Amino acid sequence: MNYVLDTNVLKAAVRSPSGASAEILRRVLLRQVGALCSVPLFMEYEAVLLRPEHLAAAGAHADQVINLLDALAGVVIRVEIQFLWRPQLRDPNDDLVLELAVNGQGVGDSVAIVTSNQKDFWPQASKFGIGVMTPRQFFQGA
Repeated sequence: MNYVLDTNVLKAAVRSPSGASAEILRRVLLRQVGALCSVPLFMEYEAVLLRPEHLAAAGAHADQVINLLDALAGVVIRVEIQFLWRPQLRDPNDDLVLELAVNGQGVGDSVAIVTSNQKDFWPQASKFGIGVMTPRQFFQGA
C-alpha cells in the first residue's frame, strides 16, 4: 500500500518527534513505507512547515526543515496529477491530498490518506476507493 500524508501529519511529526506521525515519517525516509507526493502538495508541505509559528513550536530552524524536506523529496513516489477532481472537499488544500490519492491509484498499489482530520475527507474519499486513517490507525493496521 502507498500512502498520502496530509500536511498535518508532517506538521505533527516535526513538532512531536516521539509521536506516531514522526514514526511514519521516519519509515518513509527509510523507504519502509511508500509515500506518494505531487508538486502542489510538496509546495504546501514547505509553505506550512516553514511558517514561523511552526518552527517556533518545533524548536527548529528553517535550514533543518529544508534538509528534512530535501530528504523527503528524495524518497517519495512522485505522481503527476493527470485528472483534477476539484472541488470535492470544503478545504482546497484537502483537495490537493485527495486529488493526489486518486491519481496515485495508477502507481500500482492501493492508496490510503493518513491525516489527523478524517472527517475532512469523508465521504468523498470512499467514493474513489481511497482509505482514510489517522496516524494511530496506521500502526493498528501495520
